[in-house]
Amino acid sequence: ISGVRDIHADHAASHIGKAQGIVTCLRATPYHCTRRKVFLPMDICMLHGVSQEDFIRGKQEKNVRDVIYDIASQAHIHLEHVR
Repeated sequence: ISGVRDIHADHAASHIGKAQGIVTCLRATPYHCTRRKVFLPMDICMLHGVSQEDFIRGKQEKNVRDVIYDIASQAHIHLEHVR
């Protein structure tokens, strides 16, 4: 789009886009849960013993927060690659 032809810029933009996608998914989670939909990685949910129903019911237990933290950490890792 911007006409930049640099492999490093492309690589950085890729990581920024991934981080933004993860954050957008997390921010939209409460909205989707009101519609009984969960778009979070189930492997991370299962790792913490959290079900889709836990999100839909709006539970705030530590294991639910840990799922969110782990997913947000993935966004942070992508941003660290950009630096």
